[in-house]
Amino acid sequence: MNIQRFTAPTAREAMTKARHAFGDSAVILSSRATDDGFEVMAAAEESLANVSASVPQAPLGERMQPIRTRAAAQLPVPMKNSVESDTEQLSMSTLSFQEYVRERMLRKRRAAMNGDDGAEAPPAQPEPRAAAPRAAAPRQAPIQVQPKAQPALNVPVQRFNEAPEPAPIRTRASAQPAFEDSVPPQRFADNGDGRMAVELSALKDMIEERFNTLAWLGSSKQNPIQSNLMLKLIRAGYSPTMARAVLERVPADAGAPEAMRWMVDVLTRNLKVAAPSAGLCDEGGVISLIGATGVGKTTTAAKLAAQCVQQFGAGSVGLITLDTYRVSGYEQLRAYGRMLGVVAHLAHDRAALHDLLNLLDNKRMVIVDTAGLGQRDQRIQEMLEVLDMPKVKKCLVLNAGAHGDTIDDVLTSFKASSLHGVVLSKVDEAVKLGPSLDALIRHQVVLRGVANGQRVPEDWQNPDAPALVRMSLGTSGKSAYDPLSGDLGFYYSQATSRGISLGGAHV
Repeated sequence: MNIQRFTAPTAREAMTKARHAFGDSAVILSSRATDDGFEVMAAAEESLANVSASVPQAPLGERMQPIRTRAAAQLPVPMKNSVESDTEQLSMSTLSFQEYVRERMLRKRRAAMNGDDGAEAPPAQPEPRAAAPRAAAPRQAPIQVQPKAQPALNVPVQRFNEAPEPAPIRTRASAQPAFEDSVPPQRFADNGDGRMAVELSALKDMIEERFNTLAWLGSSKQNPIQSNLMLKLIRAGYSPTMARAVLERVPADAGAPEAMRWMVDVLTRNLKVAAPSAGLCDEGGVISLIGATGVGKTTTAAKLAAQCVQQFGAGSVGLITLDTYRVSGYEQLRAYGRMLGVVAHLAHDRAALHDLLNLLDNKRMVIVDTAGLGQRDQRIQEMLEVLDMPKVKKCLVLNAGAHGDTIDDVLTSFKASSLHGVVLSKVDEAVKLGPSLDALIRHQVVLRGVANGQRVPEDWQNPDAPALVRMSLGTSGKSAYDPLSGDLGFYYSQATSRGISLGGAHV
């Protein structure tokens, strides 16, 4: 028998080569994808017919027809089934033949379950062989012949009819997995529908929010008082989210002065500040100052120590620094300590900090200075773990002149919910206080102190909410970054009022 291998980039080109070599009677024995492309093994139908005559045959009801091409399927085949019509509609590639085998096996199983073996197709022309012995033949496993001289005959059988057991699938219980395999599991459809429903719901919410924002913006522009207040908040540095949350609650019958006072009152009530008699120096305890690089943590530590020394004496203060990274970080704190008559200590790790805190347990206030870390530095978590002690109160030092997005990022990175409070530094350098006050209101953190200069300890103030709000809204002068009234639509295109809780939204 003449079997040849044809290799081509695609299956179509490989089968075309086989047809050129053997003509329309070419029979595809196997096909597979290789590194070089697609490989097809084919032979002439005449050579297979000569070999099949000398091989013992299984009953015709159980034997599978050879794989034929579309042209060869036109020849008459004496088989009492619908193989001729199936092979005429299928392109005999590997995938199409597998689909054919599956459909063929399903038909046989249905016929076996219904007790009718001849219900697959109408009777065909009589065959030259006897039909009675074939009909009376018992249902037994197909005989797998492995000729010694030509083992290549087993290639199509082993490739397309691989099975872990030699016996064919015949029973009712074993036929059930075939029907289940033909239907995809229902859980995949449910998961897909669930994901699509979530996406559609999110899209619906976004569209509704955008339309509500546009409608509110249109109605606000028609109200001169509300429009002026909106423009004033945006120019002061407040976010569009905060401005909308406040202006949505402005009384409809309020005039311009009353609306302005109402807005200032709402911002003042929602800005959390420490009580006048509950400052950091009055509370005492262990206070750790954390924050980004260059925000003034060491200077703030010196100001707090100086206040405590003035009120309670030099023996009431303890200074500890964890800044072993910055050049002269420890020397700067030690210089402040010599000026105040206080000894500054250096802790390298959590164990050393714990020992120093036990040593300074009799002090009224212990100030822990830390190294400055950017809000995206991965060492922030390690520093927070070192300071994670029951008696340590973490205070975040924020630069009042930073951009609003930067302040938001810093509060998120240093975990605003776990902070004891915030110290607002460099207030004298900030052009606009709106971004910092806006972030403090939205994150609901307590403002513990205000630093407005470099002098120790003169440039320190206890927080005053009304004064800070008036200062933020009293910016004068024109800036290239100030929007015009016609530009407010761009500011509110991405704004949302969700997540803003204004507990003091009343007069």
